[in-house]
Amino acid sequence: MKYNTETINRAAEQLAEMFKMAITEGNQRSSIADIEKGMREALRQIGIQALGQVLSMLQTTPESQIECECGGELKYQRMRTARVISVFGRVKYERAYYAGCECGKGKAPLDERFGLEPGSVTSGLAGLLALAGIAFSYDESPKWLEAYLLFEVSENTVRTETEHMGELQQEQEKTLIQQSQDENFEQARQCNPGKVVQRLYGSMDAAKVRIEPRPKKDEEKPEHEDWRDMKILCWYEAETVPLAQRSTRQRRKAERELPVLRGKNMRYWCDIVEAEAFGKLLWATGCIVNADLSPELVFLGDGAVWIWKLVSHYYPNAVQIVDWFHAEEHLEFVAKAAFSKVAEQLAWFESTAQSLWDGNVEDVILACDVLSASCTIAQEAVTYFSNNIERMRYDQFRSADYLIGSGTIESACKQIVTQRLKLPGAQWEVPGAVQTAKARAAWLSGHWQSLCDLRSALPLAI
Repeated sequence: MKYNTETINRAAEQLAEMFKMAITEGNQRSSIADIEKGMREALRQIGIQALGQVLSMLQTTPESQIECECGGELKYQRMRTARVISVFGRVKYERAYYAGCECGKGKAPLDERFGLEPGSVTSGLAGLLALAGIAFSYDESPKWLEAYLLFEVSENTVRTETEHMGELQQEQEKTLIQQSQDENFEQARQCNPGKVVQRLYGSMDAAKVRIEPRPKKDEEKPEHEDWRDMKILCWYEAETVPLAQRSTRQRRKAERELPVLRGKNMRYWCDIVEAEAFGKLLWATGCIVNADLSPELVFLGDGAVWIWKLVSHYYPNAVQIVDWFHAEEHLEFVAKAAFSKVAEQLAWFESTAQSLWDGNVEDVILACDVLSASCTIAQEAVTYFSNNIERMRYDQFRSADYLIGSGTIESACKQIVTQRLKLPGAQWEVPGAVQTAKARAAWLSGHWQSLCDLRSALPLAI
């Protein structure tokens, strides 16, 4: 929307004159904070009145009858008052209302035009409420919102709008999965793929979410609480970190001849489902970024079996890399478990870690195997390194300037799960946890506006 500067200036002058009179005629001294707060409230009240008037003015002369969705006819009844909750507060407006069809349904065309539903929040407010819901706990969100909006919103309203954004994201993902399994769609994508990244990265991991126990039918006591895996996927690219922006850890990487890279253009996806179902999302979202067409597709992850099974199934030609820090950590565990003296621990660890750094995974396996007879953790390490030999050729990966750390996906787990779903006192059922996480992932991925656009056409009652 474009605004007439002259008109805005006249309105500002009137508001300024009003506040000048109030300050000079008042008996008590006003601070700049008082003036700001007063202006905000005045502008909010103006917004309430103006929005209501605008909506009422946009109501054209009613027709005597209009077509009903069922194919029948709706007859004009009267001008009817409605109320919605906007970014300014509760707004009242009038619009034509139609009824009288045999199907029993009524209709207000103005409401449909702007995606309004009486008693509900507007799409503009819905986006703000959901933003608060993905950033703060649902009981804390109303406090923050009141400080910004200057009116109260209920916890339930924030929860409803946040989860609704997650529902919209779920629907988009279902569509993506259906498209990715459609032969005609795939053929069209192969012919006109659009942007194809020269070197694309993918990472997957899982973070635990506490699901609150709920009583089953015919049972008085609830089940024990359950911890479920929120699987998270990230598609991203990499860029060199400028010298001035490097952290202490990144400077150490440079000293070890490790490329100092970081992720960019991250796009996140998540769900609480079994690995097979998550694989469909892996493929569908990969089609968006043309992962299968990328000349260099690199997957990073820890040693979880489900990750590498999915990667091997959907992207068999991808380079697979086990996160260096996870692998190195396994050696630390072995050293501490197998040797009682610190000097012996350090000597064994440094020697074995160097072999791993040089890509000599067979030597690492042998070193662990020697200790396995008397050390259970060493036995487990033998299996771990044996299952991931080709994913640990770190000398080759460094030579190719690949990322060898999975920090990007670990950060995703923290941002999506730890920082929101694991807040103190958080209690979740699976649908609520999934929808909140999906909404947060959409925000972090830069997809928020697309959800807001969908919400504009889909009002939701509260």
